[in-house]
Amino acid sequence: MENSNDTSNDDLRIKEAFSEKNWNEIQSQDSWQIFKAISEFVEGFDKLGKIGPSVSIFGSARTKPDNPYYEMSVEIAEKLVGKGYGVITGGGPGIMEAGNKGAQQANGKSIGLNIVLPFEQVPNQYVDLDKSINFDYFFARKVCFIKYSQGFIVMPGGFGTMDELFEALTLIQTKKIGRFPIVLVGTKFWSGMLEWIKNVMLEQEHNIGPDDMNLIKLVDTPDEAIQVIEDFYNKYLLKPNF
Repeated sequence: MENSNDTSNDDLRIKEAFSEKNWNEIQSQDSWQIFKAISEFVEGFDKLGKIGPSVSIFGSARTKPDNPYYEMSVEIAEKLVGKGYGVITGGGPGIMEAGNKGAQQANGKSIGLNIVLPFEQVPNQYVDLDKSINFDYFFARKVCFIKYSQGFIVMPGGFGTMDELFEALTLIQTKKIGRFPIVLVGTKFWSGMLEWIKNVMLEQEHNIGPDDMNLIKLVDTPDEAIQVIEDFYNKYLLKPNF
């Protein structure tokens, strides 16, 4: 059931978007937003530029600790640290918490890019204190995710997870970033979406090319996920530097 406060807040935002503003109001508000966004980039680049090769783990904030995907995320993060990688998450609960938990338990670098939201998102206790960054803007947060990750492991999730997944796919497809590995974990969860992409987006509408299907690897176990990352690094003779 929709909360009446949420409805009234949405109405105010919509009405505000259509309201006319004078030049002073526009200049004042836009200038503040520009400097706020710049400050988020500065803090993000400063902290993340020192972490070394890392892998981002994406997934739902709503996944509970007794969920098998939570447990798998902990294991994946532990194994990533064992291979010498840092672990980047969104810094919140659910899958994000699991990734940070695994990294911290394995004495690795545990990075959290937290987003300020009216619900769900609170920083989890497993993020390293000196590697926790709070964002107001999703776009600044996503830039930091993409810029400082050398691989993406995507667990089951909702709209936010899909946003992060397709952001990475789009930037790789358009060659804005390197062809870093994207690993989807959970055939049962992801197979329907991948079939739709193949049958409708590719074969029926020709909106993507055949090679684009190769940007994604689908696995079911932590070991398989880690192997995809390792194969990528071995192919380019790269090794973590910490």
